[in-house]
Amino acid sequence: MQFQDFIEDQAFSPALIASALRTTRSEIAGTLGLGKDAFSRASRVRARKTQARLRQMLEILNRVETQTGSPLAAYAWFRAEPLPGFGGATPDLLVREGKADRVHAYLDRVMAGGYA
Repeated sequence: MQFQDFIEDQAFSPALIASALRTTRSEIAGTLGLGKDAFSRASRVRARKTQARLRQMLEILNRVETQTGSPLAAYAWFRAEPLPGFGGATPDLLVREGKADRVHAYLDRVMAGGYA
């Protein structure tokens, strides 16, 4: 996944991301803990919180895509894989809670050959 493929008018585009992941903008909003209307207006799409969550999700998907084999599999992992050491929380839940840095730290440990 290349970040520039998901940028439109200098912001991450939920429509482009949804298309690449074969899902809906509404599902992505829910996955990221954003309101259903977060992607309904340009001003809301460009909001700091919305753009930060989209970026965090793309960063994580980009990191795990090589391990999972495809962007779709990476997105499935992001939404459904409980992470050891986080009480069964999934990556999307941690991002929703503002803990994307913990997902990155987990991935650093795993990719370095350590235990989760």
